[in-house]
Amino acid sequence: MIGATAAEAKDPHKTLPKAINAVPIRVMVFYMLSLICIISVSSWYAVSADKSPFVQLFMLTGLPVAEGLINLVVTTSAISAANSGIFCMSRTLFGLADVNQAPTAFKEVTRRRVPGSSSLFWCLCISGGTAMLIFIPSVMTVFTIVSTVASVLLIFIGRWLIAYLVYRKKKPELHAASTFKMPLGITLSYFSLAFFVFTVALLALEPDTLSALYFMPLWFGWLTIAYLVKYRRSSIAKPKFQDADYGLDAGTN
Repeated sequence: MIGATAAEAKDPHKTLPKAINAVPIRVMVFYMLSLICIISVSSWYAVSADKSPFVQLFMLTGLPVAEGLINLVVTTSAISAANSGIFCMSRTLFGLADVNQAPTAFKEVTRRRVPGSSSLFWCLCISGGTAMLIFIPSVMTVFTIVSTVASVLLIFIGRWLIAYLVYRKKKPELHAASTFKMPLGITLSYFSLAFFVFTVALLALEPDTLSALYFMPLWFGWLTIAYLVKYRRSSIAKPKFQDADYGLDAGTN
C-alpha cells in the first residue's frame, strides 16, 4: 500500500521512510500486544471462533458495555481497511492498465484525477464478497473462505521478494546508491519466503481453510490463460517512475 502511494507522494524522500518505519511499530502494538493481552487473560482453547476475542476479554473483566464499544471499533476499523484497499487496488489496476496489462477502460480518470472506473470496480468486488452471505448463510464460513483466499494471495506477494533478490544480484550499483536501504534485505527475504511456505502448510492442515485453498488454482489458471491470450504479445510501456528516481531501495516498496 505504501508502494502504491509513492507515485502521489509530494516528498517521497521524507514521507515514505517515515511510513515504512511506522509499520513494524503499529504491527507490534496493535496485533502482537493485543494477542499477548488476550492470551494472558484467557486460554487459547477458550477463545470462541464465532465471537470477538476482545469482547470475550472485556466480558471476563465484568464490563458488558464494552461489547458494543468493541464492535463499534471493529466495524470502523473494517470500513477504514476497506477504504484503504479500494485506494490501493484502484491505483494498482490503473497502473496495470497504463502499461497494457489490464483493460484500457481502467485508465479513465475523473475530473479530480481519480481513477473512477478502477475504484468502482473494486467497490463492486467488495459488494460481491458481502453478497456471498446470500448463498452461504454462515458468517464464519464466509469469513474463513475470504480470509484464506486473501491470505494466499498476500503470500504470493513473495514474488516481490524474489524480484528483490534478483535486483540485489543484478543491480548492486542501484542498491549501493539507495538512500533508504532495506535492513538485512537478503536475509529477511529468505526468512519471509520460508515463513510464507510455512503459512501455506498450516492452511492446508485445517479442513475449513483447505477448502478455500482449492479455489486458488482456478484463480491462477485464469490469470495464466488471460496472459497467454491477450497480453503475451503486448508491448509493455515503460513505467512512469522508478524506485531509483526516489533514491529508495526497491525492496522497501
